Amino acid sequence: MEYNKIISVTGMSGLFELVGNKADGAIVRSLEDNSTKFASSRSHQFSHLESIEIYTIRENVNLVDIFNAMKNSSEKLPDYKNNAAVKKYFEKAYPEMDFDRVYASDMKKMVRWYEILTDKNIAFEISAAPEEAVTEAAEPAAEEKTPAKKSTKKSEAKPAAENTAEKPKKKSAPKKTDK
Repeated sequence: MEYNKIISVTGMSGLFELVGNKADGAIVRSLEDNSTKFASSRSHQFSHLESIEIYTIRENVNLVDIFNAMKNSSEKLPDYKNNAAVKKYFEKAYPEMDFDRVYASDMKKMVRWYEILTDKNIAFEISAAPEEAVTEAAEPAAEEKTPAKKSTKKSEAKPAAENTAEKPKKKSAPKKTDK
């Protein structure tokens, strides 16, 4: 399992692996109990862990940096249900975090997510940019094929429209006038 396939789904607790996409949602597998579910995009929002950033005193940092700091910290992980203990932990593990803008609920999620990811032995790595470029290049190629099929139908329809434009218009009959 790769870090770039891990997502958070609003309204559902825990982390999920993205199994497949559909037009109206996504098929996700829970990392905690391995249950597979369909999450509708109408009622849920999806966030890749790679795209989540955390406020710091200087610049925002990626969640991977926070997880790596937690991994390298000598502090013991607190119980994620205790707000004060979680805040105290992050003050020691990552003191540059902006505690005015990062809520206690967000810190609790980070501790819980870290526990889930370490239990599943998932490495905290951001995927390389060249891989993304390859997948993005493959998608436009697929899109180009479908318009090509449509354009052949349109090109057949255009000569028919041109033939009607070339025909001379019929003249209307002269109006009758009463005298």
